[in-house]
Amino acid sequence: QQMQEKVTAEGKKEKELYERFQCYCKTGTNDLTMSISTAESRITQDTSSLEEAQALKAQLEQELEGHKADRAEAKDALAKATAMREKEAAVYAKDSSDHKTNIA
Repeated sequence: QQMQEKVTAEGKKEKELYERFQCYCKTGTNDLTMSISTAESRITQDTSSLEEAQALKAQLEQELEGHKADRAEAKDALAKATAMREKEAAVYAKDSSDHKTNIA
């Protein structure tokens, strides 16, 4: 009698554990499936975001190269203009001193 009660109790315990395991399998599978589909959609989104970022980077690098070239041209033009103005100032100073000498 006592042995039968023990076996019955163990059977109930095993049945309860089996039902919990089945419930976990069902809900766990659904949760994992949902997580996988969410991750797959994020992969697609992240891939497109990465491609956009790479395209933007390439565009900005091209613009930067163009701006560097423009800056170098501007510096060159400024140096040429400065040299020309200094030459003109020297000529003016010489002519001015010649005129002042002639007047005096």
